[in-house]
Amino acid sequence: MNMKTLPCCNLRKDCCSWDGIQCDDHTAHVISIDLRSSHIFGTIDANSTLFHLKHLQTLDLSHNHFNYSQIPSRIGELSQLRYLNLSQAKFSGKIPQQVSHLTKLLSLDLRGSFYDSPFVDNLLSLKMSTLRSLIQNSTNLEIILLDYATISSSVPDILTNLTSLQRLSLYRCELYGEFPAGIFHLPNLRYLNLGNNRKLTGEFPNFHSSAQITKLELAFTSFYGTLPASIGNLKSLNWLSISKCDFSGSIPPSFGNLTQLTFLDIENNKFMGRLSSFLVNLTKLSSLIVGYNEFTSDNISWICKLSRINELGLDLVNIGSEIPSCFANLTQLSSLSLLQSNLSGQIPSFLMNLTNLNHMNLALNHLQGEISNCLFKLEKLEFFSVAHNLLEGELEFDKFLMLGRLRILGLSYNNLSLISGKNPSNVSHSRIQILGLSSCNLNGIPNFIRYMVGQSYLLMSDNNVNSFPSWLWGKTGLKGLIVSHNSLVGKISPLICNLKSLVHLDLSFNNLSGMVPSCLGSSIQSLKALLLRGNKLIGPIPHTYTIRSALRAIDMSYNNLQDQLPRALVNCRMLEFIDVSQNQIIDSFPCWLGTLPELKVVSLSDNHFYGSISCPTTCTFPKLHIMDLSCNQFSGSLPSKTIQNWQSMIASNVSQLQYEYFIYDIIFYPYTLTMFNKGKVMVYEHIQNFYTLLAIDLSSNKFCGEIPDVMGDLTGLVLLNLSNNMLSGSIPSSLGKLSKIETLDLSLNSLSGKIPQQLEALTFLSYLNVSFNNLSGPIPQNKQFATFQGNSFEGNQRLCGNPLSKKCEHDAGSPFTPPSASKDDEDYGFFSEFDWKIVLIGYGGGLIAGVALGRTFGQEIIEWLKKYV
Repeated sequence: MNMKTLPCCNLRKDCCSWDGIQCDDHTAHVISIDLRSSHIFGTIDANSTLFHLKHLQTLDLSHNHFNYSQIPSRIGELSQLRYLNLSQAKFSGKIPQQVSHLTKLLSLDLRGSFYDSPFVDNLLSLKMSTLRSLIQNSTNLEIILLDYATISSSVPDILTNLTSLQRLSLYRCELYGEFPAGIFHLPNLRYLNLGNNRKLTGEFPNFHSSAQITKLELAFTSFYGTLPASIGNLKSLNWLSISKCDFSGSIPPSFGNLTQLTFLDIENNKFMGRLSSFLVNLTKLSSLIVGYNEFTSDNISWICKLSRINELGLDLVNIGSEIPSCFANLTQLSSLSLLQSNLSGQIPSFLMNLTNLNHMNLALNHLQGEISNCLFKLEKLEFFSVAHNLLEGELEFDKFLMLGRLRILGLSYNNLSLISGKNPSNVSHSRIQILGLSSCNLNGIPNFIRYMVGQSYLLMSDNNVNSFPSWLWGKTGLKGLIVSHNSLVGKISPLICNLKSLVHLDLSFNNLSGMVPSCLGSSIQSLKALLLRGNKLIGPIPHTYTIRSALRAIDMSYNNLQDQLPRALVNCRMLEFIDVSQNQIIDSFPCWLGTLPELKVVSLSDNHFYGSISCPTTCTFPKLHIMDLSCNQFSGSLPSKTIQNWQSMIASNVSQLQYEYFIYDIIFYPYTLTMFNKGKVMVYEHIQNFYTLLAIDLSSNKFCGEIPDVMGDLTGLVLLNLSNNMLSGSIPSSLGKLSKIETLDLSLNSLSGKIPQQLEALTFLSYLNVSFNNLSGPIPQNKQFATFQGNSFEGNQRLCGNPLSKKCEHDAGSPFTPPSASKDDEDYGFFSEFDWKIVLIGYGGGLIAGVALGRTFGQEIIEWLKKYV
């Protein structure tokens, strides 16, 4: 279809008979073009005669392919448009400001799709100024649908002026801030979708009895508070989804008035009370998803009365593990999720009678025994997971071929042994896309996978795989290859870059050696997670990252990589997480990383970085959460201007700190980070769950001078470690503004003066270490300081007061002095090779803790510590 020649039909009456064209009966003017799903491919020429149709009222080009071109700005010339639908038509770029010129619009649908882009990012963007102008000019709007269009703003109050608005959908628009409660009160509002805007907050208002809302979709937002009793006024509500929010409290009894509800998803909140108290009357429910809350023990046999139920998701941890046998009567059930439900014994046999099941998730329980052959009678099954149970026995993969619709199979983390079967060629008919075989006693990649055609994810962690078969490199549709914690040896084959569709590559914790293939930086542009942690890799990190890179996570820690950090990483504009700790990298501080707009975690610890960390004002690290520069050779003073630029570490709304959840299909990719915190090494296996952890670790370097006052302006900090440097001067009283601080380590420096009284106000402070400085005067005795032990203050001979034995009426002694290399060689001769500060780094928490931290101590040093310390 040629979009340039199509509209000329307004000059000839016979065009009114064309498919998709409607003309006015009297004037023969074209008033409607409906070409939805017409297989149109290409672009709309700016000179197209489409824009001559001044009487056009309806334009629907949805579900076509406009090759990621921009929506033409001339669309604003179609001044009579009432209905504009360009949804899922693969337009990209900015929505033109001229859309706001369409003052007669009643319906605007510019929705994108999760699958519109190979990088799974929003294609369209909308300026807030354009949205405001649209609302101001098109005052009769009834429908606004902008899903997957990046707005990156708060929701404007002006929307409350659209009294005719019936449907508002802003799914995954990167909205933030408090949602205007007045929008819930729009008199004609029936449909509201704000889902997947994780930084959007708000509370439910008191709903009017006249409310006409039929659908509320708020899942994956940060809406909070309790459900008001007035929610019972939503008598027309048939769909409520508020999963993965921050709601709490009891469900009000009035919830039972929502008798039209067919879909209810309140999973992953903090609701309390008994389920039956508010659900037993909702007899029209067909989907019930209520897991991961704090509901108390309840007899759940009442669920068997919900005869229409076809989707059921429970978390029975606090309800009991007994599943009533009457569940066998729920013959309409198509989806059953009993994830992490404290189930034990064998898989209940009556579940196999539910022949309509297409989704069965029994993962994270205590199920034992073998998988019954009755399972293979569930011919409609598309999703089956029994991961993380205690199942055992041999299992023939051929049997799963009997489930012709199966797309997702999770067998990981049991004691199962998988047998390939007798007819591997039959596997070519399998529809399985995601195959979870982690910890399945495998010694290699099963050969039957060679014949699987549509497979996209292979999860094989925690097996004994020592090599990849050559046929694996031909599986070019593979999106996820997760083979961590295996026995892989040798070099990473450059043929891995044949897997052009890879999104997630995890080869962590193997015995891989050699260099990282340079093609991993450039050839696989869809790659989002590159995880090579804990191997024996050498040489430089690839320098070939391009501007099209989709990388969000790079973890090459715990290897033997050398050379500099590649400057080409500046092309990875979506990068959130980089960890190159525990390598041999020699470089200056990478200020240029501070230009990456999404970067949250930077870990460069235990390398050979050197020099100052002062940066230009353009390198601001706008979303920085964690900066770990420990155990390097950085020097110079702590630069006030650079620290001042780390504005994201100023306390802000919790929702503004949260990570964009890195999800592709149903796979969630956690970031793992190792940090020194509270005197010990801590491994954060899902750093996204610790989104409030704002941390700076500059310990074990050669920083000198005073601690700048501006450090106290980073009021969101939870961890600050400046230990084992050469800092001098006093402890700034501004640190008393760090109201969220839990860990403050200033030990092993040359700080002097008194401990500021302002630190008493730090009520969250659970770990304080100012040992081995030159501090003097009384230790504050009030509030949090009363909880600290004496080792927090050791090595400051002029400090006095509890918890030290030295009382303040005697202010004697001299500052702590490290052992002199000039003393008896028998005791100290070996000591000149070590920095005394490093030797004593574990002293505050005891010697054993210090050794456990992974710092290298010779036997001579340990004996010296026993004798003299």
